Amino acid sequence: MNRIKVIAEIGINHNGSIDIAKRLIDLAKLAGCDYVKFQKRDPDLAVPKNKKNQLVKTPWGKLKYIEYKKKIEFSLDDFVNIDKYCKSKKIKWFASVWDLNSASELKEISKITKIPSAKLIDKKLCKYVNQNYKQKILSTGMSNQAQINSAVKILKPNILMHTISTYPSPVSELNLNYIQYLKSKFKGIEIGYSGHEFGLSTTFAAVGLGATWIERHITLDRHMWGSDQLSSVEPAGLFQLMSGIRAIEKSLGSSKPRKITESEKIKIKSLRG
Repeated sequence: MNRIKVIAEIGINHNGSIDIAKRLIDLAKLAGCDYVKFQKRDPDLAVPKNKKNQLVKTPWGKLKYIEYKKKIEFSLDDFVNIDKYCKSKKIKWFASVWDLNSASELKEISKITKIPSAKLIDKKLCKYVNQNYKQKILSTGMSNQAQINSAVKILKPNILMHTISTYPSPVSELNLNYIQYLKSKFKGIEIGYSGHEFGLSTTFAAVGLGATWIERHITLDRHMWGSDQLSSVEPAGLFQLMSGIRAIEKSLGSSKPRKITESEKIKIKSLRG
């Protein structure tokens, strides 16, 4: 099988710090990940109206939710900095885009992007991304099959990610067999899995079920501030994840009729004579 691509999602776990972002990029590179991923929003457009003025406790004191989101948002200049840093480290990067302004800004420095689950029903955004990006990823969380079918038709994604949009996701709701449904329904589109559950075993199972792209959130410490930290993978776990994925990748083999392995040929002599 082809090499499984692994995306280390930094997301917003950098908490607005370029230094933390670079440390997470270093971690992903050292572990052997193929991509690091961020998120890009215009908070004025992306934050729901009913949440904008809600007060939240943050490391910077009590803030309105919209102020907090603006405080942790990277600017275009920040992403230019990240682009240069990733190139120096020889690791690819991209960001999911949550609105047209963000998609328009990032298309100047990145040819790959992702429509996050929350924006799957945004037809204008899907159409714009289809027209302006070369490689397009779509996450399927919070969506029924009709909504997914419609988004695929508009976006024409290269990669379709099964995911459950709860943080952390209950294992009983992961429905990993849906990966096989997607593979049979969407021929010509690569199928992946974006996990938000505790632990790694179910992500390994997704590889066994045929996911060729794997995405997990990463963090320096799950006890750091932030909504996604708890369902993220810490450094030791990321190394375990990569080791397990590469081992499974080697072990899967093919679905062709069975052949005797080289090591078994030796055993034939000793056990069958």
